[in-house]
Amino acid sequence: MSLLVVGLSHRSAPVSVLERASLSADAKTKLLHDTLAAEPATEATVLATCNRIELYADVDKFHAGVAELSTLLAQHSGVALEELTPYLYVHYEDRAVHHLFSVACGLDSMVVGEGQILGQLKDALALGQELHSAGRLINDLFQQALRVGKRAHSETGIDRAGQSLVTFGLEQLAVGTPVAEWARGKRALVIGAGSMSSLAAATLARVGVAEIAVANRTGERAERLAEILVASGTGVTAVAIPMAEVADELTRVDVVVSCTGATGLVLTADDVLAAVAGGEGEGWAEPGFRPRIPGPQSPVGGAVRPTDPGSAPDPAPRTAAGLDVAGLDAADADVLARLVAAAEAGGRIADAGAARTISAPADAEADGCPVGLDGRSALTGVDANSLELHGTWADQGEAAAQRQPRRSARTQAHATDVRLALLDLAMPRDIDAAVHRIPGVRLVDIESLAEASADAPMAADVDAVRGIVAQEVAAFGAAQRAAHITPTVVALRAMAAEVVAMEVARLDGRLPDLDERQRAEVTQTVRRVVDKLLHAPTVRVKQLASEPGGAGYADALRELFDLDPQTVASVSRADAADPKNDDDPGRAS
Repeated sequence: MSLLVVGLSHRSAPVSVLERASLSADAKTKLLHDTLAAEPATEATVLATCNRIELYADVDKFHAGVAELSTLLAQHSGVALEELTPYLYVHYEDRAVHHLFSVACGLDSMVVGEGQILGQLKDALALGQELHSAGRLINDLFQQALRVGKRAHSETGIDRAGQSLVTFGLEQLAVGTPVAEWARGKRALVIGAGSMSSLAAATLARVGVAEIAVANRTGERAERLAEILVASGTGVTAVAIPMAEVADELTRVDVVVSCTGATGLVLTADDVLAAVAGGEGEGWAEPGFRPRIPGPQSPVGGAVRPTDPGSAPDPAPRTAAGLDVAGLDAADADVLARLVAAAEAGGRIADAGAARTISAPADAEADGCPVGLDGRSALTGVDANSLELHGTWADQGEAAAQRQPRRSARTQAHATDVRLALLDLAMPRDIDAAVHRIPGVRLVDIESLAEASADAPMAADVDAVRGIVAQEVAAFGAAQRAAHITPTVVALRAMAAEVVAMEVARLDGRLPDLDERQRAEVTQTVRRVVDKLLHAPTVRVKQLASEPGGAGYADALRELFDLDPQTVASVSRADAADPKNDDDPGRAS
């Protein structure tokens, strides 16, 4: 076994790097094709989630494999190799197996013990099988990882150590209030209809939201998800809406969960600001604001929203910079507008680095912030370079603050003060990080989830899962090493059987008067002698080969018995092509 994994995750890289290094479906396909075309790799698959990107491969040479896989990850992720390298980790052979099994059990997840990773492992294996890039090793490895993950969840209380990202995210939005109490009667918008968005919609329905709107670029998938929600028995009302109506829907909902594969922002600060400003008044105060009425007129069996031309909000005032500031106090609105104006003048949008830090630390001057100590000071005339420097300074300030015990700025408001709660589970992000500066808006995203989960208590069951992982890694390694020598043992027995057949044929020539019974008895005797002579050496060599460092015993056996390498290779190919081997659940255990 020469298993190699090269990757990066939320543990090794900041969210900003993970966000840029995310892989689309086409990029994953091209990555696997190029990996197989590379000289060191013979089989491979890629595990790409919102929290990690890992390339698994069976390689002939370690150093060449690391160099090639790292280069390919950089090439297909779009992040330069020199920038990506500091965040990459490398695991080889048993350590690579240990890493994957830990991932499968949820030990390496952002929320320890979450079970969604098992579905993502299935997807990674299915992709490798579909593209024929997964061979015997990758198939054995991922199938066993799935079994180990299921064993960990069934034999321990690892589920109590954490939850899915969706549940954990909703808990962060609820700010200490029980999620069911916080969600009861709320209107929700789910953007996306993939596996994570579907999980989010199902979770929202389970915890008691009254209405869910589903928006997706493919309308059929949104309609299908809405149908499933209505049929779930939770009593939730669900409707599919076009993506073009998302901005309008924001004014009607209380909570938004977004997880799409978009490469750009799905919700900008402008969108959210306009929604909050437009949603003030009756719509936020009255529980019955624009209710959806269940009935057969719904295209998805959910509900159709009645049209009320008189209830549309008046157009919100906009500044010269094009920013809707109706929902902000005067000071914040002025600062945010100036930031946007300065950014537009410099040819860039006001992103999280520039817009999120309105109030500066007291030592800003010493650290060289070009904007000054008070973030509310006038920014008119600030050039693009200074704005970039301010963004860098703001990021450094946040990074330094993260090293101190603190609560994130995104967690200060109590849940009862929030008029629009946003959960962004996408990577790269769907929602502009700057929206958390808007009064009445609460944003929880991958970055803030990482901060919150870092302080989460670890369950005692985690130690039991680590023990399971250690046992399974040892068993998998032994099985793989034993399997490596099996073709040699089979070839040896085939050679012995051939020798027996030749000697029996020679005996027939010398003793032609033997009857069938006598000939069969002689043949059986010779076979028993050969089997007894080979039994102890072959059993012992399998035992030795299953131990660490035992790979050389196969070579020794071939050398001692002068076995034809082509014969051994043909046995290996036949074994790999046998479909029964792929269906045997105990092969790698």
